[in-house]
Amino acid sequence: MERATVKSAISGVFRMCIHNLIKGKQVMKKGILAIAIIIASWMTSALADWTEARCDIYPRGSDKLSKMLACTFSQRQGAVTITRSDGVTYDLTPVGDEPGNYRDQHGKPVYRQSGLGGLGQIYRLAHESVYVYWDTSALHPQDNADNPTAPFTTTDYDATTLLRCRAAGNHDFSSCPAGILRMEDEQASIVVLSPGGETFTMNFMKDYVNATNREVNASLEGAVWTVTVSNGDVYQVPLAAIIGD
Repeated sequence: MERATVKSAISGVFRMCIHNLIKGKQVMKKGILAIAIIIASWMTSALADWTEARCDIYPRGSDKLSKMLACTFSQRQGAVTITRSDGVTYDLTPVGDEPGNYRDQHGKPVYRQSGLGGLGQIYRLAHESVYVYWDTSALHPQDNADNPTAPFTTTDYDATTLLRCRAAGNHDFSSCPAGILRMEDEQASIVVLSPGGETFTMNFMKDYVNATNREVNASLEGAVWTVTVSNGDVYQVPLAAIIGD
């Protein structure tokens, strides 16, 4: 083989090696970029899947609130994890084709129940019910730390709760304590302490909603009544508060 031919062949092989090396680096860069995009997407999804919440705990079959505490709520591919601030965790795995059916980490059935509408979710476990509220303002009461629904207690009422409420002229909702007196046919009278410190009663009857000593306008959206008083105060009352267990 002539020297020029050998030199040309060696040059060709060298150029091919350089080309493959550059191509390999490009592939590697693309691979690293793809991995980075996947990780970033996973992290964004993980951050979007959990939220701070308030958990109200009721013993099974009881309307008496046993605990109210901070918690976190997360959901991924149908599985739900609720982590309470006292260390208790509920790991719920969906089962069957019907939405709202789960099993906890102990294999016990759990049911998600409507009744809070956009205010939160209810989970019925073997020994207790967990009401998850997205509004956490009730976790920071100024007074009556031992009884957040004071002055209302289950000694005088069938149940007590904290209703989402907003004073006239305010943009943000807060919490108003209330006592619930339930009747037949899923009716109830709810005595509430207004943002202004005044106690009055809202009556949720089959055919109407009214209140003592004031005009109200009530509308039902999903599972939540929104009651607007003539002075501009607004209250949100979940059907679960009216109906109970």
